[in-house]
Amino acid sequence: MEQRFTTDDGEEMHVWVTGDGPPLVLLHEWASSHRIWEAFAHHFAPHFTVYRWDARGHGAHSPQSAASVSLDRMADDLACMLRHFALQQPTIVGHSMGALTLWAHIGRHGSAHIGRLCFLDQSPKLMTDADWHLGIYGDWSPARDAGFIHSMQENFIETVIRLVADGLNAAARRRYETQHPAIDRMRTYLGMLDPAPLIAVWPSLGAADLRPVLPTITCPTLLIYGEQSNFYPPATGAYVQQAIPGSQLKIYA
Repeated sequence: MEQRFTTDDGEEMHVWVTGDGPPLVLLHEWASSHRIWEAFAHHFAPHFTVYRWDARGHGAHSPQSAASVSLDRMADDLACMLRHFALQQPTIVGHSMGALTLWAHIGRHGSAHIGRLCFLDQSPKLMTDADWHLGIYGDWSPARDAGFIHSMQENFIETVIRLVADGLNAAARRRYETQHPAIDRMRTYLGMLDPAPLIAVWPSLGAADLRPVLPTITCPTLLIYGEQSNFYPPATGAYVQQAIPGSQLKIYA
């Protein structure tokens, strides 16, 4: 079920394809892989042909150079994948970094070739400023972003764990404070990753401002946000819903 395609800059990418039916493309979050969708893929398979990639620098993909890892490059990778598999009017779901990738793809390639969209719990601009408070934690300044990058270079595993632990969700903070077994599992998982491409891609994620893309989206769009999102203030979903014409917003408890 693993298949591969080659991007227009020569990178070989890995995609897992299952099921039968119209195309459904699932784009995972930062520091993750296609495996994050395992719990759902078998439910989708009777209804869709499901495509789950490992984004550039993630999972099975080892980039040829750190310079090739960026948000815009992942957006173009998505265009290459859609062409390779000749996907017509696919439904595309993006979670976190996957949502940023999808917005960046639309900004670069438009949305006329997409059938339907779903965005999960993501802000179109991670860094905050005097006029924008819907980025990470509602308080993620350029200085804080630079400090996060420096900290990842010093201790990638603990820095990423603290990104979760220091967030807005009280349950996540308690898990860290009590050293819940989930924290140990996260630490083990992060220890298996190559941090270099994950650190390399972060500046392009932090610098992106995809708010201008939202009003250009022309296909049916579903937005799913958490009432107690770990990273984004509650008003984020409503902002995105107002910016994307005709989009539907679902808030889960």
